Amino acid sequence: MADFLIIGAGIGGLAAAQALLRLGHQVRVYEAAAELREIGAGVVLGANAMRALDELGLHAAVRPVGTPLTTVRLLDEHGRVLNRADTSAFTERLGYDNLGILRADLQRELLRALPPGVVHLGHRLARFEQTETHVTAFFENGEQATAAALVAADGIRSRVRQQQLPASQPRYAGYTCWRATVQADIPGLPTTGTSETWGRAGRFGLVPVADERLYWFACLTSPVPNDPALRAYRVADLQRHFAGFHAPIPQVLAATTDADLLWGDLFDLVPLASLAFGRVLLLGDAGHATTPNLGQGAGMAVEDAAVLARCLRAAPADLPAAFRAFDQQRRARTRRIIAQSRQLGMLAQFTPPWLAPLRNAALAAVPDWVTARQMAWLYQEL
Repeated sequence: MADFLIIGAGIGGLAAAQALLRLGHQVRVYEAAAELREIGAGVVLGANAMRALDELGLHAAVRPVGTPLTTVRLLDEHGRVLNRADTSAFTERLGYDNLGILRADLQRELLRALPPGVVHLGHRLARFEQTETHVTAFFENGEQATAAALVAADGIRSRVRQQQLPASQPRYAGYTCWRATVQADIPGLPTTGTSETWGRAGRFGLVPVADERLYWFACLTSPVPNDPALRAYRVADLQRHFAGFHAPIPQVLAATTDADLLWGDLFDLVPLASLAFGRVLLLGDAGHATTPNLGQGAGMAVEDAAVLARCLRAAPADLPAAFRAFDQQRRARTRRIIAQSRQLGMLAQFTPPWLAPLRNAALAAVPDWVTARQMAWLYQEL
């Protein structure tokens, strides 16, 4: 069995650690933060991700702390349904739910599944060196670690990717996002599915998660990233922007405090020519970060871990060959998700206000079964 270094203790890094340990490998996970505090509100794990979690022995732990989602609705700012997809038909066929879950709850369960001593905090990667037989990671605290291979799960601003591919930098999507969670005791909130409202002033999404809580997100177009005015936004500013949106959106904002708000610009990566570089592999957002419009960011990282395990089972004695097989299996799927998610975001955010009614009419004309069929590939391929 081999020994692995994993850089990053987010969803992808922890899932990959579990995958490798189940194969009998030795694993050390190095995380830059001094403590694990997941930044973020909620995520959607599609049936594809839940199936991958099952392969990793994690489904039974994660499923009870989330909320099954059976429908996806797109509405206009007046609350008229433009498009609706019932996903239960193909999730029942697959045997796994789509799940709304708090990011912190997901990370907690992934971490709980690992033995003590696997995760090492306070280790920010400075650089790495690779030879024909091993990889050595050097950390800013002066420590170093050597293993047979290195898996980079250190996010969209991955230091591993930046060293290997200096030209690959996060690509700004052109819009910014606020997120929060609130108690779901507001009349009219969705309980079995997600909803997203597209209006002239922006868009607003609602996702039920566990323990009668609701995750919401709000997106506004911004020509430049890190706009100081938008960074200073508080709940009152969002209430002004979304005042004309249908219920229960005003009520959700009224139930949110300024301390609840999480803000960030949205980025993705231009698809890479490869995810594998000898004994170094890029996993999750480090290799294929996507905008969140398809709800597949976290799911892709979990899928990566399951596919990595399959590739290592097929080539246990040749880690570079296993990494090349991973690249061949993952690149086309992740490229498609990056492209379609970016296109969907552009349709939502950059349609001129005067064209919005025409866009909405076109969306409303699409039969629900067509929408469901277009979505099915997300959950059925792995």
